[in-house]
Amino acid sequence: MQSEAPSSSSALHLLHLEDSELDHETVRQTLRRAGMACTLERVENLDDFVCKLQDSRFDAVLADYRLPGFTALDAWQALLTVPHPPPFILLSGAIGETAAVDAIKLGMSDYLLKDDLGKLAHVIQRAIEVQQAKRERERAVEELAASEQRLARFAEHLQMSIEQERAAIAREIHDDIGGSLAAIQFDLSWISRHHDDADTLAHVQAATGMLQHAVGASQRIMMNLRPAILDQGLEAAVDWLAGEFERRTSIRTLVRAALRQHDISKSIQLTAYRTAQEALTNISKHAHCSEVRIELSDAEGVLTLEITDNGQGIQPPERNKPKAFGLKGLQERARTVGGWLDVSSRAGAGTSITLSVPLTNEAKGQVR
Repeated sequence: MQSEAPSSSSALHLLHLEDSELDHETVRQTLRRAGMACTLERVENLDDFVCKLQDSRFDAVLADYRLPGFTALDAWQALLTVPHPPPFILLSGAIGETAAVDAIKLGMSDYLLKDDLGKLAHVIQRAIEVQQAKRERERAVEELAASEQRLARFAEHLQMSIEQERAAIAREIHDDIGGSLAAIQFDLSWISRHHDDADTLAHVQAATGMLQHAVGASQRIMMNLRPAILDQGLEAAVDWLAGEFERRTSIRTLVRAALRQHDISKSIQLTAYRTAQEALTNISKHAHCSEVRIELSDAEGVLTLEITDNGQGIQPPERNKPKAFGLKGLQERARTVGGWLDVSSRAGAGTSITLSVPLTNEAKGQVR
C-alpha cells in the first residue's frame, strides 16, 4: 500500500515498515504538516521489505520495533545486505530505552517514540544529513587511498627508473672512460720505457699519479651508481660501505651483521644498500659525530638495518623542511618493498635510522 505527500524534484523517498495502517497514516499526516516533501511507502512483512530495498532506492527507512513474526532487528540485518543502505530510524511505541540504545549501538541512525512524532521530520532530515556526511567521508578516504596507491606505484617506478639509469651510466663509465684511461696508462708506460730524459720521466710520473686518481674516482663513482658489491651479498656490501665511509671521513664505524637467509630479493637488498648509503652521506654532512654503528639482521623474518650516530641529532624544523627529500625518499623507497623507515633523534644525543622489511615468501621472490 502506498500513500503520498505532495512531491517535487527534491522529494524524499521513504520506506515505512509498519503493520498498522492507522500508524502509517498518522506518520504521513505528521510529515505533511511539517512541510516535508516526500513519498511514503508502507510494507508489513520482511519479504516485502527486502524486495522493496532491492527494487527501489530510498532516502530513509522508518521501522516499527515489533511486527508480526519479526522485529526491527531482523529488518536491520536485511538492510545491511543492500549496497549503500539508507538511514534506519526506529519509530515505535513498544521499545524500552535499553533496547533503543542497543539498536543505536548496532548502527541504526536514530529512534523516536510514536507519541513524540512532532520531531519526526527533524529526525529524518538529521539522519539523512549524517548519512550523507558519512558517505562523503568514505569517498574521501577511498580517494585518498587510491591516490596513495598511485603515488606508491609512481615512486616505485621512479626508483626503478633511477636505478636503471644509474646502471646505464655506470656501464658507460666502465666501457668508455675506463677504456680510455686504460689506453692512457698503456701510453704512459710506453713513454717511460722509451725515454730516459729526467724532465720527461717526471711529467710521466705526475701524469701516472693523476691517472691513478682518475681510475680510483671512476671506480668509486661506478660503485655508487651500480653496487656490484651486492653480488657478494648484503653483508659484504654494507661492510664495504662502512669501510669506505670510515676511510673517507675518519669517523669510527662499527658493523654488526647477522643474516641467516641468503635468498633475500635483489630489490630488498638494493633498498637496504641505498638506505645505508644515504644515511652515511647525511651523517658525513650534518651529524658532526665521532662514531657510527650499523646493525644488520633478519631475525624473526624481518630484515632490519639500523644506522646510529652519536652526533648532534636532527632538529624537528630540519626534518619538516619542505625540501628535505632525503628521509622522505628513503621512506618511499622502503614502502616499495613493503617495509617502513623509522627515524629517532634527540638534540645532542645522535640519530638512529631503522629500516624494517618483512621477508615474506613473496618479498623474497621479487627481482627488480
